[in-house]
Amino acid sequence: MNITVKETTHSDLENIMSLWNNGKVMFYVGFPNGLGITMPELEDWLKSVDENKPLRKHYSIYEETLGYCGETYYEVLQDGLACMDIKLLPKAQGKGIARYVLKFALKELFDSNLATRAYVEPNNKNLAALRLYNSLGFKKALRPDFLEIEDPDICTYMEVTKDSLIE
Repeated sequence: MNITVKETTHSDLENIMSLWNNGKVMFYVGFPNGLGITMPELEDWLKSVDENKPLRKHYSIYEETLGYCGETYYEVLQDGLACMDIKLLPKAQGKGIARYVLKFALKELFDSNLATRAYVEPNNKNLAALRLYNSLGFKKALRPDFLEIEDPDICTYMEVTKDSLIE
């Protein structure tokens, strides 16, 4: 499998729009019909990403035979903590792409010394996401007080550090 992970640019926005407007992709984050996002909204969003580098990076994922597969990103918050996320189109799921790409983004984050730990909050019903995060060394942890309150019956707060990241 030939995977390319690149920082998102304007040329990727059509693909991101199709990803974020896909109900199957967005189901577990509470948007079973997709976000309904428009190109002008995406252009504004990309400007905000670019304005916050290096503390916020968004990557677009491509695979040689599948084409555009999805996205991953990190955003450094405070106290050495960064938020992580990944979303893949259904055609790219279950192929090992998510693990490879999320590990790439985590290494970029940790190797740049921008954060000492990273977190995710998968939906408890998203068993594939829970397996992915566990396979990389994410563990349930105490949620920092400064983060918005999430319903623990819906999502699980998990963290990983550079030292606990599983190859």
